[in-house]
Amino acid sequence: MTVDLPLLHSGKVRDIYDAGNGRLLMVTSDRISAFDVVMDEPIFDKGRVLTAMTSFWFEQFADLVDGHLISTATTDLEAVLGATVSVDLEGRTMLCHRAEMLPIECIVRGYITGSAWKEYRTSGTMHGTAMPDGLLEASRLSEPVFTPSTKADEGHDVNISYAEAVDLVGVQVAEAAREASIACYLRGAEWAAQRGIVIADTKFEFGMVNGRLVLADEVLTPDSSRFWSAEVWAPGMTPPSFDKQPVRDYLDGLDWNKQPPPPALPDEVVSATSSRYVEAYERITGRSFADWPGVGG
Repeated sequence: MTVDLPLLHSGKVRDIYDAGNGRLLMVTSDRISAFDVVMDEPIFDKGRVLTAMTSFWFEQFADLVDGHLISTATTDLEAVLGATVSVDLEGRTMLCHRAEMLPIECIVRGYITGSAWKEYRTSGTMHGTAMPDGLLEASRLSEPVFTPSTKADEGHDVNISYAEAVDLVGVQVAEAAREASIACYLRGAEWAAQRGIVIADTKFEFGMVNGRLVLADEVLTPDSSRFWSAEVWAPGMTPPSFDKQPVRDYLDGLDWNKQPPPPALPDEVVSATSSRYVEAYERITGRSFADWPGVGG
């Protein structure tokens, strides 16, 4: 994918360009990472799924918090580039307001799993806060909990307390981010539950635009959230996620040290992973992925 704009950042999945006039162009690739290593094989249409789902949630949350998204339309992208958009770019771009990003990840947990479950098993706490006795893996929490973390350029983010988040961003911004995060999670979780999907937890990112807090980056996607099928969820075990689970399962079965270079992914693993992303989008949004720009192109 070729974009004739200044490249500001290239991450594991997204490339970010300077679109001028206080705007950014985010291009979501089909790259996939596991255990912090980017695989050599792309997951077909993954970038379009992430873009389509993020766009959907920005619509759903517009009355809860301002968003940085300006447009995903191909015509608006062509106006920025001053040229016809290539097929490989269609459906995977977001034109956004440039925000000063907060130095924290805004995580909301509705169920105890992942690193939170590991901490609870060890100390009975979650992000340093005491939790009720007797919780099982993947138990639903009595109410969603805001559990921030740091942002790491390399390696894993570090879980921090709310007080530590306040130290990083200030009382007012921390409180506004917490309220917006929980409000968006509650609405998203209720919407998904009506469609047979459990949102176990998710990661939001926020930034400041002209002194306003805005929701930014990806929103409630399979890469930033744990989606479980409600049919198979039960306390005591963690169900498969609607994301890169086939990739993780395959890699866990190999004698690989989780360091580059990555092993090759078989075609069936790539195909199964692509299907899970598309299924997550269609089940949650109720929309046909075939209708999204660039799909099938």
